[in-house]
Amino acid sequence: MKFVSYLEEEQDRLAALIDGYLFRLELLHPDLPQNMSMFLQYWDDYLPMALGGEILVQEGKISKDKAMKYEDATILAPVPFPSSCRDGYAFRQHVASARRNRKVEMIPEFDEYPIFYFTNHHSIQGPGPVNCMPDHFNKLDFELEVAIVINKHGRNIPAEEADDYIGGLMIMNDVSARTLQMEEMKLNLGPAKGKDFSTVIGPWLVTLDELAPFEIPTKENHTGKSWNLPMKCWVNGKQVSEGNVGDMDWTFAEIIERASYGVNLYAGDVIGSGTVGTGCFLELNGTGKLADPSYAEQWIQPDDVVEMEIEGLGRLSNSFIKEDSNWSILDRKK
Repeated sequence: MKFVSYLEEEQDRLAALIDGYLFRLELLHPDLPQNMSMFLQYWDDYLPMALGGEILVQEGKISKDKAMKYEDATILAPVPFPSSCRDGYAFRQHVASARRNRKVEMIPEFDEYPIFYFTNHHSIQGPGPVNCMPDHFNKLDFELEVAIVINKHGRNIPAEEADDYIGGLMIMNDVSARTLQMEEMKLNLGPAKGKDFSTVIGPWLVTLDELAPFEIPTKENHTGKSWNLPMKCWVNGKQVSEGNVGDMDWTFAEIIERASYGVNLYAGDVIGSGTVGTGCFLELNGTGKLADPSYAEQWIQPDDVVEMEIEGLGRLSNSFIKEDSNWSILDRKK
C-alpha cells in the first residue's frame, strides 16, 4: 500500500495512493485517522483496515469520484513530523570509494557494526523547493538513499525481529553542505550544520506487503529483509547516479537492533540507509579527480532540480532555492 501526506486547509492529511488518485483514509474506513502521526500510533490496528478499503476501491465499491488526482494535491513528506531522524552508513561501496578517493584504507570497523548519526527531524520536508543559505551552496550536495519509518514502540530489538517494526520504505535525499560539514568534522564531532537544514523524504511511503515481490536474499552473515529496487538520481535532467537498495550491506533490521540498544524507538522515528555507491557528488568528484586531476567538480547550484527514483517508491523532485540573504557563518570564524 502507498501512503501520501498532503496539505489541506493548512493541515497535513493522510491518503492512500491508488491508481493515481488520493483517497482520504476516512473514505476507506470511517474509523481511520486523518494524518500519518495518528496512523503510526496504532499501525497494527489501522493497516488491515486501510488494506481492506483499498480492496473495496479496486472492486469499484468506493468510487474515484470521491478522490482527488495525485497531481492536483500539494504533497508533503509521507511522515511530515517524525519523532526523530537517524541516518545510517549501510552501503560498503560508497564508504570504500570515498575512503579510496581520500587515499586512506577501508576502515575495518565498517564490517563489524552498523553506525548512524542523528539529524534534524524538524527539517524534514517532501517534494518541492529547498531553501538554502549562501553557505549551503558552498559545495551543496545530494545523497541518494532509502529510508524507513518505525511503526511501533520497541527497545532492545534483536535484528531477527526488527523487520516487524518497519512501517514502510521511502526515498530519502540527505541534503549536505559539504564545506560546513568538513569544517566542523575536523573537530571529530558531527555532522551538524552541514546537514541540519533539510532532509527530504517521499513522495510516498510503501508498506512491506507491497514490496514482498522485490525481496531478495540478504547478504552473507547478515540478518533482515533486502529488496531488489534500482535507484537513480538526475540533476537538471542528467543522470548522475545509479545503484540498488539490494546493495545495502547492513540491513535496516541490523540498524534497528543497534539503534534500539538501551534506547526506546517510537512510532514515527525515521531511519535512512546512508548513501548508495555513486550516490553523491562528493564521491563522484573524488573518483573523477582520482582518474584525472583536472576533472571539473560538480555541486548543486541555485535553481538546480534534483530528481530521485527508486523502483516501486516513486520519483522525488526538489529545486534548490537561494534565500534572499548574504549572511555567512563561514565568514564569522574567529
